[in-house]
Amino acid sequence: MASENTSKWAIIPEPNSMTVGEGTVLLPYAGRVNESIAIGDGDFLLAHQLVADIRSATGTDWDIATGDMWSGFIRLRIADSWDFDSQDGGTAGAYTLTINTDGITITGCDFEGVRNGVQTLRQLIRQNGAVLPELQIADAPACQIRGYYLDATRGRVPTLAWLKQWADKLCLYKYNQLQLYIEHTFAFDGMSETWRGSSPLTPADTLEFDQYCANLGIELVPSVSTFGHQYVAMRTQELRELGEFPEDADRPFSFIERMRHHTLNVADDRAFAFSAQLVDSYLQLFRSKRFNICADETFDLGKGKSKQEAQRVGVATLYATYVGKLCEHLSKQGREPMFWGDIAIEMPEILETLPNNVTLLNWQYEPEATDEKIQLVAQAGAKQIVCPAVWGWNALLPRIDDAWNNIARIARYGIDCGAEGMLVTDWGDFGHVNDPRMAVPGMIFGAQYAWNPAGDTAENDLLERISRVEYGDCSARFVVLLRNASAQAVFTWRELVEYLELDDGTGNCNTDVAQTIPCLADRLVDHLSDCGNAMTVREARNRMMRNMATTIERIPQANRALQQCMVDIAPIAAHMGNPGITAAVRIAMEGQLLLNRVGFALAEAHDVRDAHDAGDWRPSDYRALARELECWCEAYAKEWNATSQPSELHRIQETVWKAADELRRISK
Repeated sequence: MASENTSKWAIIPEPNSMTVGEGTVLLPYAGRVNESIAIGDGDFLLAHQLVADIRSATGTDWDIATGDMWSGFIRLRIADSWDFDSQDGGTAGAYTLTINTDGITITGCDFEGVRNGVQTLRQLIRQNGAVLPELQIADAPACQIRGYYLDATRGRVPTLAWLKQWADKLCLYKYNQLQLYIEHTFAFDGMSETWRGSSPLTPADTLEFDQYCANLGIELVPSVSTFGHQYVAMRTQELRELGEFPEDADRPFSFIERMRHHTLNVADDRAFAFSAQLVDSYLQLFRSKRFNICADETFDLGKGKSKQEAQRVGVATLYATYVGKLCEHLSKQGREPMFWGDIAIEMPEILETLPNNVTLLNWQYEPEATDEKIQLVAQAGAKQIVCPAVWGWNALLPRIDDAWNNIARIARYGIDCGAEGMLVTDWGDFGHVNDPRMAVPGMIFGAQYAWNPAGDTAENDLLERISRVEYGDCSARFVVLLRNASAQAVFTWRELVEYLELDDGTGNCNTDVAQTIPCLADRLVDHLSDCGNAMTVREARNRMMRNMATTIERIPQANRALQQCMVDIAPIAAHMGNPGITAAVRIAMEGQLLLNRVGFALAEAHDVRDAHDAGDWRPSDYRALARELECWCEAYAKEWNATSQPSELHRIQETVWKAADELRRISK
């Protein structure tokens, strides 16, 4: 964007073509928005969005009208014919915005185009109040599908009120699709044993939210696990026999095992009836023709009950046959199937079997991901949507650098390989400890790069723009400081969960957990062959902490840096007028300070470091640290309630309490 004229405001996503004039335009104190009936916005939501932002920014109340008999300083209309260069538009979602002394005009090639133009104007009003810059914008998205994927199942079920707030935010940044990830957290008829105690979403919630999203120009796409990730369902009394390993159904709960086990035994004919029941009942609640059956990470396929059938036909065929059958079942009902592409990419012969109406969701979360997998799918002629991530899972603070690197490059790869769009994922592994508000910077990265992936936007520039547009931070430092704070996460929630869950409850090492920790996976076999005994939990934890020794040494310095971030961000947050995000960030930073101290204390307890070598900093005594953890957990629980239903908050609390108890134990 032009430098001097735009130094105090920004637009996200950055427009493809913008000319900023020298003058300014003063909004009248008693103005009107005229929204053409041809736009198809039955409730005049777009006009109401503008009126609400004008009231918030200027304190004045505007009128709304439609029809050519009524004047309007802001005019919203559909183009009779699309007349600007196809390089800048001409596709769904394209718009022009003109601000001059004659007024403001937004012209879209369709409803979505007008909606997108309105969001640009709203951002300008929020930052500039009643005095707007003269400008002309001609803009259109690079990706026709700009979606967001929100985990609503692995510990945190959002409230309906917060989901609506999130949809509002997605609309502001021009997203046009949203999916909620569901495993067991939906109140399906006849499955109360699966969803009991999880604060499940209901059909009424879905119908209301589907309508709400539709009004905002967002397609709410149903998404439910139908194959892998059946951890809760396959542990119930009624359904466990449908799993690959029903004998494991009564093992103690584990965050780590939930991510890896309990795949449906698709060699059993009852499995398809189970999946079809989920699909058929769920799809009736949505207006979308798309349906995501998930079918990812089927780790146990062919290893348990289906082993004999897998040996007969092959694991790839077993997988492809089942997924194909589900896709055909959906197609017969006029739906367009989607599923995650990890298994098909691991076994590329599956790609050749996909029907033409099936879309593969190609997820890659590595910050330095290559385009190899995306090219593989493109060369096979399959339809795909590329899927990066906001990098919030398993942690209190978002890994902003990783999110930016991942999202920016995956968006470019998708455009280069002809992908149909981008779906930005937001996962909640290990109990969804990450506050959903921490995902906002990553979500906005996705908005920018799904709209304009070819731009040369630098990360720091985008962070500053997010600070201004989203948080109203005139210093433009808020997100940079949040990024800097996240870099000080040395001992994270993931490491704490791994450490605690290495105990199988009998004093031995939980091998399923150990196999997910690189420094332990290979050693398990060696240890058994060396001494003939299973590794004890003490031995496993010793090895884990010793492997982290170099990392642990950073903790004193990291905590000083994190405390400085807290000092620097406090006055900025005080002037933003957003107490919700202020509290969420403070709780996350305080929690990470404590996690780092816990990591240091555990390292001491395992003799990884001698206390006398701790330099100018060492943790408080273990019992005091345990008490601090418990007090922090109470504050965390209050913030949880700001966005989420109770769901599985108790599991996070129990993990913190286990950590506190472990600290007290090692203090003896």
